[in-house]
Amino acid sequence: MCANRREPLGVAMETQTLNGKFLGPRSHLNLGLVEYKKGVSPTPRVLSLLSSLLERTIQKNERSFKASGGRDVITIFNGSRAPGLSIRQYIERIFKYSSCSPSCFVVAYIYLDRFLQEKNVRLTSLNAHRLVITSVMLAAKFLDDKCYDNKYYAKVGGVSTAEMNNLEVKFLFDIHFRLHVTLETFNSYCLLLESYNKGCD
Repeated sequence: MCANRREPLGVAMETQTLNGKFLGPRSHLNLGLVEYKKGVSPTPRVLSLLSSLLERTIQKNERSFKASGGRDVITIFNGSRAPGLSIRQYIERIFKYSSCSPSCFVVAYIYLDRFLQEKNVRLTSLNAHRLVITSVMLAAKFLDDKCYDNKYYAKVGGVSTAEMNNLEVKFLFDIHFRLHVTLETFNSYCLLLESYNKGCD
């Protein structure tokens, strides 16, 4: 279990304060990545922003498929039908039960982006949930001091342990085990999430 939270990725180098004021990247504050305490702080804003971005991407991709009559690449991450939970509900469920740090969702988005680019796959309602649970689990393993095992994440994600194991291995090979995220990349994705929100206002 992720009982101990460490500073979000890279923030440890930048979260200096002066007279109690935060001096690091403003996007970390705006996304709710700094000084998060479960049960005390409000739900981190990164969850709703990421959910909205993914949901709009799925809608756009599926409209495009329908208009062109095309089909997407079928992968191990595709289900036969879309799950009953929306992406927003799914992400909130993962956050609630996994106890991973809010920064894991930014890193998971980076991993997800790497996967989609590497495999030339588009996000749809059939593959999004499995891709999200796998990328968040990998981000928690890489980023947090402690995290739950695959069996627990499988239960949270609504898949079997065997399937969770297979999804993890496939995802890792498909991104060539590129789990390292630089501070510069992390900050750029934080800004991307912020700018997406402004574009939707």
